[in-house]
Amino acid sequence: MKGESCVSKGKYFRDNNNKILLEEQEGKHSKGTGTYYRPIGWTIELGEKSSETIIREYNEEIAVGIEIKRYISCLENIFRIDGNIGHEITPIYLVEFIDQTLYQKESFKVVEGSKTTFAKWISLEDFIDGKKILYPNGLVELLQKNI
Repeated sequence: MKGESCVSKGKYFRDNNNKILLEEQEGKHSKGTGTYYRPIGWTIELGEKSSETIIREYNEEIAVGIEIKRYISCLENIFRIDGNIGHEITPIYLVEFIDQTLYQKESFKVVEGSKTTFAKWISLEDFIDGKKILYPNGLVELLQKNI
């Protein structure tokens, strides 16, 4: 079991305006090539609980402290890119910034190893209307039920 891990993600609501903090990505994805969004991601380390991982990774990737408000659900996403199959197990949590002033920021720099992207507040309506692409599959429907 040495070196095993599973990919996992969390999500974050901003106030009551149906915006969520998502990492903006560019490249190939299961629906084509271009811009897509995903919750700030991480890899659960062997022996680590997903609730511990989300707190650690928000701190490491965007340098903020969070508090878990509640567990929502788990999504399983099996997808194909360029003929390669990917498989994610995605626990979804409702979390809150410890520092409430961070809700005023429009974007956050995301650092994962040598890669830098940005997390932005995106309206859930943009995904419902099909204007933007959100992964993992099923997350839009889950958020609609849980907002």
